[in-house]
Amino acid sequence: MTLEAMPAPRLDVSRIRGITLDLDDTLWPIWPTIERAEAVLHGWLVREAPRTAELLVTPGVLRELREATERERSDLAHDLSALRRESIRAALRKAGEDPALADPAFDAFFAERQRVELYEDALPALQWLSARYPLVAVSNGNADVHLTGVGQWFKGAFSARGFGSGKPQAPIFHAAAASLGLAPEQVLHVGDDAALDVLGAIDAGMQAAWLVRDERPWEHDTQPHITVRDLQALCQALQPK
Repeated sequence: MTLEAMPAPRLDVSRIRGITLDLDDTLWPIWPTIERAEAVLHGWLVREAPRTAELLVTPGVLRELREATERERSDLAHDLSALRRESIRAALRKAGEDPALADPAFDAFFAERQRVELYEDALPALQWLSARYPLVAVSNGNADVHLTGVGQWFKGAFSARGFGSGKPQAPIFHAAAASLGLAPEQVLHVGDDAALDVLGAIDAGMQAAWLVRDERPWEHDTQPHITVRDLQALCQALQPK
């Protein structure tokens, strides 16, 4: 793959004093991580709650439980960890096993969820970017920058779970900028999700880079300030001309 930024003359590099970065599907692919974590969870349930493990093998059961939990606990919509824990608890109840097992079961899932495999461009990009700009993570997911091994490159991290609301709402973007002592217009946000990352950041007054590693088309009227195929391309675009 050619590592180059797609033309986007609207990006004003001179304005950038800090960068906020999404995590899942920006620094690492999320679904292989979740699949491994769910396999670890299933193994834990086989040992500690076998009826629940057997129940969850049935296709569609886990999804139904998750959707029911999301409907019943709309107050937890911003907290993926809590939703996951409560869906496990619902499965335990449905199988007639101790719902208190949801906590250690989730702990097994969560520990594996932090074992991410970075995209090959991520570490060099974090090194390059952090040497030039302060970085802050902004994520709706439940990855921990320190547990995932990338914390040294970040000045701070904001998650929907910890903040109380997430992307695309403006407050989490504004808080991330303020943590660096910057106004939103001085910050570039980088992420893979068109609505959550790009439109959210632009609505919050930031510049936005859309990181698209596949061939998805852009489907919104508002355009990103720059579109890049990977993080190396972003670094190239930020180099002085």
